[in-house]
Amino acid sequence: MGFNTFLLGIFGSLLVQIGSSCYSSLMTGADQALRAMLQDGIAAGTFRAGAKLPTERELVEMLAASRPSVRKALSQLEREGLITRQVGRGTFLTSTMSPDAVPVDSSPATIMQARLVFEPSIASTAALTATAVDLETLERYLNEGGKSADFESFESWDAKLHRAIAVATQNDLLIRMFDVMNAARDLPVWGLRKRQTSTPERRRQYHHEHEQILKALQDRDPEGAEHAMRVHLRQVGDALSGGA
Repeated sequence: MGFNTFLLGIFGSLLVQIGSSCYSSLMTGADQALRAMLQDGIAAGTFRAGAKLPTERELVEMLAASRPSVRKALSQLEREGLITRQVGRGTFLTSTMSPDAVPVDSSPATIMQARLVFEPSIASTAALTATAVDLETLERYLNEGGKSADFESFESWDAKLHRAIAVATQNDLLIRMFDVMNAARDLPVWGLRKRQTSTPERRRQYHHEHEQILKALQDRDPEGAEHAMRVHLRQVGDALSGGA
């Protein structure tokens, strides 16, 4: 799996809708049903980026599924950056792309190479465009990640933090490109390798690096944000490849 092929997958996926059979064996029934419902809605024009989804209770009835399974399916879509849940307002569709467009044989090294191309520049842009609300959101995600005591919790807040930086660019195209790339984090090979290399000490190190990124964003320092993000991603890449 080459890097150029991975990039082609990212750009090509901007035209793809949610859902693909190549992941069907990894999904729960509620997950498959929810994705199918969204795909049908997108095709029919019912659901567009920014559209409000039915409530959890309504989805339970519509999908004939249990509330825990619906909640889990929504959490997965949120982690992939396809929906956003806002307290007191509801759940909204953020993208009509398919995370499944990411080549399934993408290696951790290829994924990290793509992240090193995109994310430092995204951080640099966000340093100039982030709103006060964006910075508050980033700080909350950073703090929650710092309190995480296990791999799953830290990974969840880590994914939210990195996507929130992309959102802070205020650039829909960059956000969509980021979402496809970020969906690679849900490939089995990525999750397995991250879990194998995750330790409390390493998570503390990543948290410190996140602090440096946020500080540069708060200081409106594009060069500092780009540098801090690059340092962080290189540390992650070294850990995944078996380095220090």
